[in-house]
Amino acid sequence: MKAMILAAGKGTRVRPLTYDLPKPMIPILGKPVMAYLIEHLAKYGVRDIMVNVSYLHQKIEEYFADGHQFGVQIGYSFEGYTNDVGEVVPEPLGSAGGMKKIQEFGGFFDETTIVMCGDAVIDLDIQSALFEHKRKGALASIITKEVPWDKVSDYGVVVTDKDGRIQAFQEKPQQDQALSNHASTGIYIFEPAVLDLIPVDTVFDIGSQLFPLLVEKGIPFFAQNRTFNWIDIGSVKDFWSVSQSMMSGGLANMTIPGVQIDDGIWVGLNTRIDWEGTVIEGPVYIGAGTHIEAGCKIVGPTWIGHGSHICSGAQIVRSVLFEYTRISDNAHLDEKIVFKEYSVDRSGTMVHLSELVNKKWGNARDRRLIPRTETADELAKAN
Repeated sequence: MKAMILAAGKGTRVRPLTYDLPKPMIPILGKPVMAYLIEHLAKYGVRDIMVNVSYLHQKIEEYFADGHQFGVQIGYSFEGYTNDVGEVVPEPLGSAGGMKKIQEFGGFFDETTIVMCGDAVIDLDIQSALFEHKRKGALASIITKEVPWDKVSDYGVVVTDKDGRIQAFQEKPQQDQALSNHASTGIYIFEPAVLDLIPVDTVFDIGSQLFPLLVEKGIPFFAQNRTFNWIDIGSVKDFWSVSQSMMSGGLANMTIPGVQIDDGIWVGLNTRIDWEGTVIEGPVYIGAGTHIEAGCKIVGPTWIGHGSHICSGAQIVRSVLFEYTRISDNAHLDEKIVFKEYSVDRSGTMVHLSELVNKKWGNARDRRLIPRTETADELAKAN
């Protein structure tokens, strides 16, 4: 079996995190989401993995390289072009269009292939899914997961007959209109013949275009409704929830890095914690080189990235702070994500430093003169 990881999208619903990171590089417990996928594929003996890239492609390629550190071989297919002045311009082809480009170029998809989106953590039994795919004689299979009926409007759902053969799709239906509560997880199994149906040099999507085409042509196309952990980062709200869940042990075999120095408290190398008046209620991770001054209160689940500085009297409650964040004296963060120049609450409401700067100094002040350490500091004061 081979694998394809879809990683070319911009991840607009996860902004501001994806202003500087492609979505598959968003960290969970300090490690990119896509790293968990590759490790999971390697566990099941999948060694050949293609990744389509476009937006901020170099960050994915630099981190994963050829895959040798994961015991796999990774290849990349860049979607875009180089213009007349030598600039690399991303131009995604859609999930199916990206696969067709790979097939046309080198014929990679010459055996059964598992396809997955690069923005979810899973523990799917791939061997069992492959067995069912083969047993049914499917040319294409979708891995689905049952979701609560009051949540169906958040997902694309799959409608099947009693044998699991796919009849139709509904994209984020209202509860009273939903014909199914089996959500597509963005995990598919394809036989090479499926690639023949995708047009060449065309932006083409798997979910909205290829799948309806398979149904229309009567291709053996089945859903597998499975019980497994599927932790999807669809939005910045999801990122906050996933981070909270993972730090609380929401997925087996995922551990908080660092050294545990007390019940529920993990630290990286060379951290400094001034314990006088400081209270830390786990689970809390404090990254390498971080300084926690005296009199702070930190309530978990909280993740504090490396190189951060939490000043005296600050309170941080159920929050995620990316690396090199500075929180000022007596500031209070409650259920926030702090990422460079942005603060986002659990509902997804985002505040940029410039809004705070304009209030404090007026529009005349040049934001470029504000040092990085002041960025998160001012955001914290506003919260």
